[in-house]
Amino acid sequence: MLGTFGTFSYYTDDPPENHNDISGGIVYPIQMINNSVETKLVGPTNTFREDKPDATIPFKVWRDPENPTAKIAIQGHEIVLMEKEWSDWIQIEFDLLPVGLQSVTGICRFYLKEARPNFKLYVTPVNIDPSNPALPISTPEEYVHELFDCCGHFYTQGMPEDTKALSWGVFDYHDFHSQSQNVFQERLRMFDYVFNNFEEGMLFFYFSSTDLNAHMFYNMIDPEHPSYDPEKAEEFHDVLARIYEKVDGVVGQILKRIDDKTTLILMSDHGFAPFRRAIHLNTWLKNEGYIALADESKQAESEYFLNVDWSKTRLYGLGFNSIYVNLRGREANGIVGHAEREALLDEVSQKLLAMRDPENGNKIVDRVYHARDIYSGQQLEKAPDLVVGYNRGYRASWETTVGNFPLEWIQDNMDTWSGDHCMAAELVPGIILTNKEIKSPNPMLYDLAPTILAEFGIEPHSQMLGNSIFQASNKEDDYAWTQDQTR
Repeated sequence: MLGTFGTFSYYTDDPPENHNDISGGIVYPIQMINNSVETKLVGPTNTFREDKPDATIPFKVWRDPENPTAKIAIQGHEIVLMEKEWSDWIQIEFDLLPVGLQSVTGICRFYLKEARPNFKLYVTPVNIDPSNPALPISTPEEYVHELFDCCGHFYTQGMPEDTKALSWGVFDYHDFHSQSQNVFQERLRMFDYVFNNFEEGMLFFYFSSTDLNAHMFYNMIDPEHPSYDPEKAEEFHDVLARIYEKVDGVVGQILKRIDDKTTLILMSDHGFAPFRRAIHLNTWLKNEGYIALADESKQAESEYFLNVDWSKTRLYGLGFNSIYVNLRGREANGIVGHAEREALLDEVSQKLLAMRDPENGNKIVDRVYHARDIYSGQQLEKAPDLVVGYNRGYRASWETTVGNFPLEWIQDNMDTWSGDHCMAAELVPGIILTNKEIKSPNPMLYDLAPTILAEFGIEPHSQMLGNSIFQASNKEDDYAWTQDQTR
């Protein structure tokens, strides 16, 4: 409801030192007096008021003086929690105008992380209430009410597993795992409902748990990861395997019930690899003379490219894998002419492929893709000029994505986000399993849309790439570029 992918609230009398820097959540330092505290839950911005304050709801917490429990009172709800226990979803209402004139409802869950010696209470992001959505969150709009009627309240935010809480130390692995299990159980309930009521047509269902748990638990199965901890790995090494077993159980449930006229496709859009070392790509580009800074002394202080001297900059990295030419006529302050573009791209491509890890000599970039080889269509000119295909174990740093320039160009990834797939596509292939014979020699992600249309006898759009994977085709020419390490 705050307009983000999810902003958690964390109330504690022991705030972490970096609590003002935390992204994805807000830490509210509190002080327990006589084992109680009064605080507030922050909701959406109240645009009905001239000063646009945050809408808030007061609540009170009492901590048991002897036992590891606490009671929370908020808007008529009384919630008693043991340590490491989650509340059910709580429906709350934010008044935006005087009571009765304008309000919005949301839902949240409380988690008592610790009662003592320090008090630590986590509250999920305030999700849009599926029983009374403040904004449209389904198509058709009434479908979310159907899901609520069958399954009760559920996470409506985009990425429900709270990876930020784990990355910033608000969660430990136990906390994250329990929250992720909550998400998975909700998804199972919804899947059972939609599958049991499905008769014909197309049914699509997405499980997020395989992806987000692989991001956060990869270091539990990778002894070479810099954040690998043998004791934690002993406890959590089988988390990913158990998740895949559960999803596999869903597949088995489907196979038992479908008839021979029903096509089943199980797919992922990518695979996974370890993310051990982070590359500050813009720092590397600066060191190689492609980016100039306005003030060298403030290299590590500025962000969002605010310290870049565009009059002397020829290339820049944006997002996870993209490199753009500072092209005259395209970029606002472009200096590189179209005639110089290809030579410049070939030059930096060769340097990227020659890049080696100073710690072990490993190759950092597996291949570099040129826009002309991997993109097509009317917007080709706006595509990244190069896409960097990192080797397994390497990925662009978080700082790269937002135009920051740390002093070092490479460092260990100590974040709990320890697995990733923003690498060379050929090194992190997705999977596809079906109950029909796959005749395509090299199925690709963009084949899925034509495949599904063909199952219903519908011709794909003329500009749509790909073919049905159930029909034989010769794709040798389409994928010749994958054999060229520079393109």
